[in-house]
Amino acid sequence: MLPFPKGLVVSCQSNPGDALHGSHFMQAMAVAAQKGGAVAIRANGPADIAAIKAVTALPVIGIWRIYDPGCEVYITPTFESAQVIRSAGAEVIAFDATSRKRPKSLTLAELVRQLKALNTPLMADISTYEEGCRAAELGVDIIATTLAGFTGGQRMEHGAPDLNLLQQLIANVNLPVIAEGRYTTPELVRQAMQMGAYAVVVGKAITQPEFIVRKFVQGVSGCQSVSG
Repeated sequence: MLPFPKGLVVSCQSNPGDALHGSHFMQAMAVAAQKGGAVAIRANGPADIAAIKAVTALPVIGIWRIYDPGCEVYITPTFESAQVIRSAGAEVIAFDATSRKRPKSLTLAELVRQLKALNTPLMADISTYEEGCRAAELGVDIIATTLAGFTGGQRMEHGAPDLNLLQQLIANVNLPVIAEGRYTTPELVRQAMQMGAYAVVVGKAITQPEFIVRKFVQGVSGCQSVSG
């Protein structure tokens, strides 16, 4: 059984250079998400996870983004990184379950075997249907479409989410499927839930002011001022 019910998961993450970068800002975002009705939080790194757990009762899907120039995988790439965020309070461990190169030539099967020792629900962040099926075969607890459009040289920051992938997984994988990646409107969230997603993760459309402001600016760009 998962530690959170069906519904909206808010991703409270920030990057260096963001106006609201820092654990204290992510704490506030998590509190706001809880007040707004979110069922869980997705958070990055032990500092943010511990800070969020100190102020909210919501379950945390934990990741740790660790960048290695020689490796494409950066979302919780090793057992050690998962162990640290579990100790920080994460109730679910999310990790990159794509077919890309891992640190020290670690295979996905080896990583999943190691992660199971944590006795914590495992969420596989995948980019393709085949990766979702493979992760399910290895015994993960949740499949998430987090990396759809973000592998193979692509980086789809904008545009529509991959609803076809979501539909395939829901129809053929006997696990909870979480929709994540470019779900930027309530209408898209509703559509994913109606399709059968267990939950939908929304990040920057809620928690990154720069992204939100740009959407509004795009809405007025090209408009001509009308004199009275």
